Amino acid sequence: MKSKNKFTVVIIMMNNTEKVLMSLSSLSIYKGVLGRSVPKAFYRLLKASKENPESFLQSYGEFFALLSERGYSDTFAKSMGEAIMFDENCFTRAATSGSAENLPENVLFAAKRDCISLMESTALTPEDIINSCAFKSEIEDIIPTLPKWEQGSFPKELEHIKESMDELLNFHRENGCGMFARYKAFIWRTGGIRPVMYPDVVTLENLKGYEIQRNAVIENTKAFLQGKTCNNCLLYGDKGTGKSSTVKAVVNSMRKQGLRIVEIPKERLMDFPLLVDAIAAVPLKFIIFIDDLSFNKQDESYASLKAVLEGGLAATPKNALIYATSNRRHIVKESVSDRDTDDLNRRDNMEESLSLSDRFGLSVCFSSPSKDNFLKIVRALAAQNGVDMDVTELEKGAERFALERGGRSPRCAKQYIESLFV
Repeated sequence: MKSKNKFTVVIIMMNNTEKVLMSLSSLSIYKGVLGRSVPKAFYRLLKASKENPESFLQSYGEFFALLSERGYSDTFAKSMGEAIMFDENCFTRAATSGSAENLPENVLFAAKRDCISLMESTALTPEDIINSCAFKSEIEDIIPTLPKWEQGSFPKELEHIKESMDELLNFHRENGCGMFARYKAFIWRTGGIRPVMYPDVVTLENLKGYEIQRNAVIENTKAFLQGKTCNNCLLYGDKGTGKSSTVKAVVNSMRKQGLRIVEIPKERLMDFPLLVDAIAAVPLKFIIFIDDLSFNKQDESYASLKAVLEGGLAATPKNALIYATSNRRHIVKESVSDRDTDDLNRRDNMEESLSLSDRFGLSVCFSSPSKDNFLKIVRALAAQNGVDMDVTELEKGAERFALERGGRSPRCAKQYIESLFV
């Protein structure tokens, strides 16, 4: 007589920690979020709850330390929300370029599902995680001493994501994605683009005088953002007249229109093709900024920049313009040896030196202000900063201050006003 096979059905009930761990493990579009420090530490903590007491307690401490260092110990949800908003993936890149609606439905579904999974994971409390440990009894004496974090609230762009992703889409259209959403200013360093953590926050309202010059740069930049005819720009002239500040202020005023700035040191101009490759596919507009541009001779950096301006293989992409500042109109300094050559060679050298500055379609001159313009700038800055002082005394003090520092300039005017508060 044949024996009957008996089957035992085992129903495995997952606790909340295990559910979240499985949900995070199945991320697809937003998988990269788990590579960021806080989500990565959180994911590691959930996995450690299934390992051993030592791994769990170590992971718990590391996670709380990260939250505390970044100021998120009372708002874990904000930390996770920012990780979602600053992630770079096929969905966020499409949202930045305004083409998210063209993505396949399954990709849109996966993106929304991932966002919700990441957000819901923050509802997991420290108590939930501790209670899910199979070895809870072994750490019972330590549990009361463990610090606790709080969920807090999400960024407003994610508050209604279950109903609609419109607010998140609008965020990416205005701010970009990845590091270009988190940061607005960058510098080319060690073969890559690095964010500037504390950029100059100068605004157009802070700058006084030179309205004609500044408006030329503003209009050129607006045309660039609107896809109209625009030019690479050279801002040249005397020191302290606000050339660099103008570039930074213009970019600061147009950040929400998708404008970013990447500074490349003049000694790294040979890396221009690499920089171009790094930003060409990013659906934002970039000002490639070269500050204090000048050459003692026509070296490799000079040749690299000239090739770019002439439209060589490493020419600027359609989403970038070059803005350079220089104290010299001709950029290349003329040496005594240049003058000692015959007339023909000297003329050739001069034409070659001038050819670089001529490659900039827009050249804007910032010369030292006259006395009247200098005092006008001083009065404007005094009013803006709430200086309560007799105008005559104010102007006399400004003239003395400028004389002590070797000449009038907007920088000198700003320093004078600041000195009144010392």
